[in-house]
Amino acid sequence: MKALFLTNEYPPNVYGGAGVHVDYLSRELARTMPIEVRCFGDQKVDDGNLSVRGFDLDSSDFTCPAPLQSVFGAIRRCTDFNTTRIEADLVHCHTWYSHFGGILAKMNYGLPLVVTVHSLEPLRPWKREQLGGGYDFSLWVEKTTLEMADAVIAVSGDTRADIERLFKVRPERLHVIHNGIDLEEYRKTDSTAALAKYGIDPAKPYLLFVGRITRQKGIIHLVRAIEWMDPGFQIVLCAGAPDTPEIGAEMKEAVEKVKAKRPGIVWIDEMVDKETVRDLYSHAAVFCCPSIYEPFGIINLEAMACETAVVATAVGGIKEVVVDGETGFLVPIDQMNESPFEPRDPEKFARALAERINQLIADPGLCARFGRAGRKRAEEKFSWAAIAAQTKALYEKVLA
Repeated sequence: MKALFLTNEYPPNVYGGAGVHVDYLSRELARTMPIEVRCFGDQKVDDGNLSVRGFDLDSSDFTCPAPLQSVFGAIRRCTDFNTTRIEADLVHCHTWYSHFGGILAKMNYGLPLVVTVHSLEPLRPWKREQLGGGYDFSLWVEKTTLEMADAVIAVSGDTRADIERLFKVRPERLHVIHNGIDLEEYRKTDSTAALAKYGIDPAKPYLLFVGRITRQKGIIHLVRAIEWMDPGFQIVLCAGAPDTPEIGAEMKEAVEKVKAKRPGIVWIDEMVDKETVRDLYSHAAVFCCPSIYEPFGIINLEAMACETAVVATAVGGIKEVVVDGETGFLVPIDQMNESPFEPRDPEKFARALAERINQLIADPGLCARFGRAGRKRAEEKFSWAAIAAQTKALYEKVLA
């Protein structure tokens, strides 16, 4: 049995949870079966059962509007995925950027189609800021793909409920398989190299955020919450890769505003490597995930594996990762009916984040207890070996 993965992200081009998922799942599955990955880029890997090929793009002749270039670039590479001969038993797609490739493989090669849902386009309306009219295409291709797929994998129970509500997917084709964590790569470390590099004082506690600058991750809400945070700790914002120049400028303005009022704010304006982020997790007093939409929230699992207490928004799959009062605190978000992706009262939400962060940092014993419980939960529930075994069993069921 051989599976073909189609994906936008694959190392070294990883900027979100989907890329992390594909990286670890493909390597874990390749321990027991052949896996071929076709992705966006120029990657070339041959390692036992694992084969990776990047498909690059020359967009120099594109004259379409800038927001559409990534959309048409995705379509071109999805076509290239298929004009290169496919020899696999099934195709497994990750994110809407690869979905058109999955449609072509199913219809032209007759392959069963498996799709993992890492997020859902109807629940990310801010993507129109990034894609323009291409957002309408992403909505269409996602709906078409999910409704024709032979198996749809939701990364959380909440995501499964969203799929059931938004799409016509036959119940027997819909499955929940969580994300996982590499427990050897993500574990508490004594190294403080990253702290020294970025000017973080190891003698003072700090709050940590790690993620992209995007509406989904709620980073602007966290920056606004700094106004109500106690002054005795540092705040480290490891935030880069803005979705648009506009949200990048909004982030810069917000950070400059709070820096003028409060010392000890460190903004790492770049996407960092695993060693750096592991150092940052390991020495943080508290990790905060203020997402307003999160199908799973693998970032919380990384922090927990490094024994860091978590304050996170009680949305989506986060509720299946972080146990309130055991591995961290969950902060409810009071959402607007007409736009369920922004707090009805942004100040109330910001104050609630700050209150829980202040409470935890003021109690190092509680932070340590939550951190130990988080590591234990990661070990017991979210190993990649278990996730790969469930995925392989689903492949066998689909092919049967």
